[in-house]
Amino acid sequence: MTSLRRAQARSYWADSTPASRFRDQFALPESESPLADVHAVLSLKGKPEAYSGKLYLSQAFLTFTSLDRRSCRLSLPLATVRRVEKLAPGQDGMVTGAFALSLTLLNGVKLVLQLNSLRTTNDQFCAILKTQLKAALPLMKQLKPFARTFFSEFFLNPDRDELDAKKKEAESAVGELISFGDDGAKDKLDDAGEEWSTKGGLGEQYHGGLGLIFKYPGDPRKLREKSKMKLWKDYLQNNGRNLTLIRYPTFTRLVQVGLPNRLRGELWELTCGSMYLRLQNPGVYEQILKDNAGRTSASTEDIEKDLHRSLPEYAAYQDKRGIDTMRRVLTAYSWSNPELGYCQAMNLVVASFLIYMSEEQCFWCLTVLCDRLLPGYYSPSMYGTVLDQRVFEHLVERTLPILHEHFITNDVQLSVASLPWFLSLFISSLPMVFAFRIIDCFFLMGPKVLFQVGLAILKINGEELLSTTDDGAFINIMKRYFASLGDSAHPGARDPRTRQITKFQELLVVAFREFSTITDDTIASERKRFRAEVVVSIEDFAKRTTLRNLRSVGRLDKARLGLAYDHFQFAILKSKEAAAGASTSRAPSVSAPGSPSTTPKIPPPASGSPKEGQKPEVRIDRNTFGTFIGGIATWARDERLVRNGFHEHVERTAVEHELIDRIFVAWDFDRRGALSFQDVVLGLDSVVFNDLMTNLSWIFSVHDKDGDGYLTKDEILQLSESLLFIFRNEPGDRYLGSVSNLMQNLFEAAETTKPDEVNVGAPDAPRGHRRTSSAAENPHRPYLGLSTFRMCILADPLLEDFFASDLTNSWRLEILIAEEKPKQPGAAGWFGGLVKGLMTDENKERFNRLADQVGKRLDIHQVEALPSIGKLSAEAAALEPMARDGGLFSTSSSRNTPKASPQHSPEMPHPLSAAAMRMPAYPPAANAPSYPTENPWADVPSSRRDIDIEAAAAQAFERPQFVLDDAGEGEDEDYGGEGEGEGDDQLMQDVDDMLADDDQGVTGGVAIAGQELLSRDDGKTLF
Repeated sequence: MTSLRRAQARSYWADSTPASRFRDQFALPESESPLADVHAVLSLKGKPEAYSGKLYLSQAFLTFTSLDRRSCRLSLPLATVRRVEKLAPGQDGMVTGAFALSLTLLNGVKLVLQLNSLRTTNDQFCAILKTQLKAALPLMKQLKPFARTFFSEFFLNPDRDELDAKKKEAESAVGELISFGDDGAKDKLDDAGEEWSTKGGLGEQYHGGLGLIFKYPGDPRKLREKSKMKLWKDYLQNNGRNLTLIRYPTFTRLVQVGLPNRLRGELWELTCGSMYLRLQNPGVYEQILKDNAGRTSASTEDIEKDLHRSLPEYAAYQDKRGIDTMRRVLTAYSWSNPELGYCQAMNLVVASFLIYMSEEQCFWCLTVLCDRLLPGYYSPSMYGTVLDQRVFEHLVERTLPILHEHFITNDVQLSVASLPWFLSLFISSLPMVFAFRIIDCFFLMGPKVLFQVGLAILKINGEELLSTTDDGAFINIMKRYFASLGDSAHPGARDPRTRQITKFQELLVVAFREFSTITDDTIASERKRFRAEVVVSIEDFAKRTTLRNLRSVGRLDKARLGLAYDHFQFAILKSKEAAAGASTSRAPSVSAPGSPSTTPKIPPPASGSPKEGQKPEVRIDRNTFGTFIGGIATWARDERLVRNGFHEHVERTAVEHELIDRIFVAWDFDRRGALSFQDVVLGLDSVVFNDLMTNLSWIFSVHDKDGDGYLTKDEILQLSESLLFIFRNEPGDRYLGSVSNLMQNLFEAAETTKPDEVNVGAPDAPRGHRRTSSAAENPHRPYLGLSTFRMCILADPLLEDFFASDLTNSWRLEILIAEEKPKQPGAAGWFGGLVKGLMTDENKERFNRLADQVGKRLDIHQVEALPSIGKLSAEAAALEPMARDGGLFSTSSSRNTPKASPQHSPEMPHPLSAAAMRMPAYPPAANAPSYPTENPWADVPSSRRDIDIEAAAAQAFERPQFVLDDAGEGEDEDYGGEGEGEGDDQLMQDVDDMLADDDQGVTGGVAIAGQELLSRDDGKTLF
């Protein structure tokens, strides 16, 4: 992979580290990293169950996982620890010699931790624990008001019955106002006076979603809400709640059976880890809204377009309150992450989350979803979605080969259906009551759930899908299947329990049993495998799109445009890495002596939002431009040949100078303080095709600050310094002598040809000459014209040769991405693949660094500066500089006229003639070289593998309406109590039966369906 491709890949994905894997395992914030770990046994005081595993300590968390990583897991904020005691041998059942700690937590739960490592390791762990507990003291003070934001605290409150009675009295007191349709009064009642809040913040109210106002999707009786609440009440009372909850196998079973409506939002933020972000960032959501009130951007405009297309069938989003709630969350996230902003399908996800979560809960949950769980899914290029679609296609090929071959043969695009599944977390395709069940498992078990469910859908419908021949038929089969998920999977079965198995239950069985081999490690491995392929696909698509949309391409052909784009992107990526601290600080600029005005003024980057309906244009600032020009101009970088006795390599470093500042200003055609790619294309067009005269005009105009056609004395000095900068790496003193002679000639000629003094404000003063200049030595008055400058350059053969060809040739658009050649089958065999795998750019860089270190140790390390122009041979560089011709401006008629350079065609006037001096910067159209008048990238076809992500995202809005989503009239408000919830034991038994182990991998009637599905009439295995 080339350096550009590697930089592009790093801009999308960061390689996992032990710290990142630790955070992902326990769903912790980015600030956490493991500080210490010990082997331990965890148990709850007074309970016989104990789990052996590993205990980790980070900056603000104490975490535990059992040896099998499934039986027990704990992520405990240190701020919840109220008391730590060291247990004596034999106390609380501890064996003699055991090293054990007892932790009393916020809600009274007592943990017993028996540390089983060496004594020194245990002591060190306890010392670090003590230090981190002290650091957590400030957070402990705000923990109680934060805990009151959880429904579980209200649900388990022993005084809840008294609070419910007060609520009913309040409702009866305002019944008349509500009956008269007083919307203002009802708005106040939605939050004020209630025990819940749909907005967020700290207070006496627990956080809840819009379902508290507009009811939850589905029938509470059919969803068995009372039974679920009874089961969860028992679990929370015995195993901790919210911040202190311990996850046992029963926890996983309860999640798989479907979370109750009232607890769903809280358990979502617990399992995904957004709860910890909300704890560590109190008031941040409200502050973002306050700081950006009234502001608009391209993202906010896109949000407004999609608000009324977000679950319009749900009552909350037919109401102003629901729309405003969704607008605030999406807008706050777009301001908190402006680089990502807003992406289609994000509104569907947020609309779904807000049914069960408050605004603040939803904001932090969306942050975790976009940053950690599904990185790149909702970016402008949706690179995460594209990558996972490629992974999903490969998993289909591996697990369902016949179906995959059928799709390839009939050109059926799997991503047409599957991309909206992943992008919307199945919300756009399934009835909400079932999509939320999948999201329950997604937050608990991670992204692998999306792949498992997607594969199960294809497998269950495999027989029917084999008859499809186009995308339309494929989508129609999926729609019919999703609409029937609530129906019995086996309506003709004799066993009533078999008839009760729904198609959705069958889907979960196939997903979690038949595709249990799809693990987190599988997904991570497959993602890493296809990263390079996806990077090429996305970047090539972005390249074609950018080049097609150029307003003008000048004389640049297709190849040069592509190379310019590659260098432009490479400079952006390198600058981002440097800003993140990956490279050393930039060297200071070399400034000329004199007045502060010698440095060209670079306007600050343009601020403000883009025009309506437009996305912000990618632009590079001055620092990034220095990196860019260092990659395309040989004189704008230092090249060093490094020899260390083993091998040699070339190192390149971009350098700074005022000349680069001046080029930046000259190419900033819109005076925005930053360059777009269009500016760069026009700028390159002004330098890469130049001949002698146009190069002289260009270098002159770059130093002519006010554009009046004359250089001042200061500007002449600056021009000479620019030439010295260009020639700084050339061997010998020939170029130095030429520049020295040029300076003398310029000042001597300027004294002879300088314009006359003009009275200030004179009406007949030429344009650009109306200056305040009372002294003849004013360094800011017009002094040297273009014609005189040309004459002085042409008097020196070395400088004339440089401007005639060397300067133009110094602009080199080198190939950054080598063209891939078709692989020959069997060529080089496994050995060739091994060599290719080892000889990567990363390994070459590592070897160079190692060889340099060894060379320095052995004192055989040599560094040689390479010339930027490289025109002079060693013999020519050793010659003495040419003596200055003192009679250059003599009026004697005996002075010989220089001969015309053989490089000039007969049609061109003599370079010292008056006609040549009046020539424009560009040759006339008749003599202009042939170049395309239209954009050569306009008709470049797209790759077949390109996924139309915009069309797929738009398809997510075409969500069908399902009867199952209608809110039922069951007793949803009565969320269970003692003696309620009949059938709760049967509910858990259903889960156990559904996921039970047997020889077929499925149970009961599902096994019958599996046998029918997996076999064909001809006896061949289908999958």
